[in-house]
Amino acid sequence: MDPEFVAAVARVAHGEKINVAQFCRDHAVSRDTFYKYVTRFRAEGASGFTRRSTAPHHRPSTLGPEVTEAVLRARKELADEGRDNGPISIRWRLEDTGQLPLPSRASIHRILCAHGQIVAQPRKKPKTRRRFTYADPNGCWQIDGMEHYLADGTKVCIIQILDDHSRLDVCCYAAAGETTADAWAALEQAFAGYGIPVTLLSDNGLAFTGKHRGWMVELERRLAELGVTSIASTPHHPQTCGKNERGHQTLQKWLAAHPPAENLAALQDLLDEYRQFYNNRRHQSLDGQTPQQRYDARPKATPATGPRRRSGVTTRPVSATGVIAFSGCSIVLGRAWAGRVATIYWQGDRVTVMINDTVVRQLTLDRSVRYQRLTNHTLSGKS
Repeated sequence: MDPEFVAAVARVAHGEKINVAQFCRDHAVSRDTFYKYVTRFRAEGASGFTRRSTAPHHRPSTLGPEVTEAVLRARKELADEGRDNGPISIRWRLEDTGQLPLPSRASIHRILCAHGQIVAQPRKKPKTRRRFTYADPNGCWQIDGMEHYLADGTKVCIIQILDDHSRLDVCCYAAAGETTADAWAALEQAFAGYGIPVTLLSDNGLAFTGKHRGWMVELERRLAELGVTSIASTPHHPQTCGKNERGHQTLQKWLAAHPPAENLAALQDLLDEYRQFYNNRRHQSLDGQTPQQRYDARPKATPATGPRRRSGVTTRPVSATGVIAFSGCSIVLGRAWAGRVATIYWQGDRVTVMINDTVVRQLTLDRSVRYQRLTNHTLSGKS
């Protein structure tokens, strides 16, 4: 408070005559404000110069303590059940239980912050809100494996398959490890319940794909025979499979709220229970619909008629013994080509090998053996 202002107010309050209008002009103070403080000083003395709070005396929109208690109780209940317990999930729980008045998501967030239930984590704020979702159910499934531990500490694998369009969990499979056999068994379960997808997206685990290594793994061959296109994320870019990564978090939280399974059979029982819960609970990314509702709302996409044979082009160095490694096989070209670089054109198991402009070998890979020997073929000379 300006000392000259305080002195002038005190003098006028005690009856002294001063030019108030001139004082207010010189000090850029309105006369209403000046006389307000004169009135306060006469009533309260020096305490009249203390600033008053500008907060309203009554807040009609303020939520009562019973709402705060309901919010905190719902958050704890959801956590104990292994469910997401953020503001939106809490609001849905209160809505389902008939809570009135029903607080907004922002009000619930403020309550949680005020009671230390939320710690700001600005680094987790997404850099972009752009999302890609396939237009139809079964347009694309995402498959991935997740490490898990049984009650005795044994490490196992949960193979989880989600429908990209609806987030529907089409399979959660308890496996001893992330192997081709277990991945195929999980897919067969999903096929039996939901049909065959157009596309299967995976990370670069060897059980799922050899795309970025230059060959086709067994799972990809089996899918191609069904007409399913296999695609893989870019190495070290888990965001491509983000729906499955987020699904792992929900599954891990739910499993953590339950006693650990003693064996794979008990774990499978837990996973079946989880799928029933997950597929029929409201999902924030689906505007409050359940994955099952979103999956059932549209016709299902189907693969094109006939098998799809994957194809591609890659290069391989020819060893000193005249052999190249491709798709898990050793293809013999002959010592005459040692030290050269071969270009491989392939579609499924059909392979053409060229060096410069010369066709060195054409063959269909025999998957019953690893070593593809020089038999029944024409070997051209060097170019």
